[in-house]
Amino acid sequence: MAVKSLRVLAVMHDAMVPPEDIGGIDIATAAWKMEYDVTVTLKNLGHTVRCIGVDDKLQFLRETVHDWKPHIVVNLIEDFLDIPTFDVNFVGYLELLQVPYTGCNPRGLLLGRDKALSKKVMAYHGIPTPRFHVFPQGQKVPIPAGIEYPLIVKAQVRESSAGISQASIVDDDEKLIERIAFMHEHVGGDVVAEQFIDGRELSVGILGNQRPRAFPIWEMEFANWPDNTPKIATGMVKFSPNFQKRHGIKTRKAIDIPRALERGIQHACLEAYRVLDLSGYARIDVRLTEDGRFYILEANPNPQIAFGEDFAESAQHAGLSYDELVQRILNLGLRYRPDRKS
Repeated sequence: MAVKSLRVLAVMHDAMVPPEDIGGIDIATAAWKMEYDVTVTLKNLGHTVRCIGVDDKLQFLRETVHDWKPHIVVNLIEDFLDIPTFDVNFVGYLELLQVPYTGCNPRGLLLGRDKALSKKVMAYHGIPTPRFHVFPQGQKVPIPAGIEYPLIVKAQVRESSAGISQASIVDDDEKLIERIAFMHEHVGGDVVAEQFIDGRELSVGILGNQRPRAFPIWEMEFANWPDNTPKIATGMVKFSPNFQKRHGIKTRKAIDIPRALERGIQHACLEAYRVLDLSGYARIDVRLTEDGRFYILEANPNPQIAFGEDFAESAQHAGLSYDELVQRILNLGLRYRPDRKS
């Protein structure tokens, strides 16, 4: 694939900068695998790549942009100062530096990261999404009258299944109060208690700006899961290889979904992508019930894009090699303008 060689500044967390010497390291289990995969692929595509780690100071980033004049910044930052919502501010800073960047814009990050705000927007536009209640930290909020169980309790703005376990599913007031208190104390921030949708755990990768495309529906499979235990993506399910092996957990292209329903899910995910003002790339999480009803749970702008992970695998099924995916993400960042989508 012939591409124009660019100066690419890859920006990531300090601890995620891949070492120059990777001898003896199992890259497959390295915490910085995504950063390594992306930067090596960019170099293989013929781009000149410089990696910098970002700590609590932005002066070095500003100086590098000013002195080196990169054509684009590859943004691999997930938060800033350990505050999840500060990724919005970080991307806004890149816009103030007037340098193109990959991934989602600040408006889309703000809407997509906030589970309550995104659900309000989706519900307004008629996109099926679970009902929910917000319980702010530091405030005593009464349990709403007529609340319907079961509910699943989540952090309002955190990702990666933060605080999610089987105890997150509650079926009475007492358990709800206990779980809210646990989340406030151990995870921090406001809490969302949303209608628990029992069913298949699906996701749809989306790539694009004004004309996004949906990749094939992806599914998390629970082959050896205990009976009568809800199938949810807890931290153990997502990140523990031993747990995954023991319970037969893997992800793959979803099967046995009627074509009309598949198209309906993809259309709803594309609509969610649009109304949440997302750009670049995102993963939309979906639940599908046994009787064929689906709900858009949440959007995940700038998801994991390491080689072999769900987003890259679904892109592969859509006909995009990993090299092509990384280059497309780069191209979308180059074309995006803060004052207009392109």
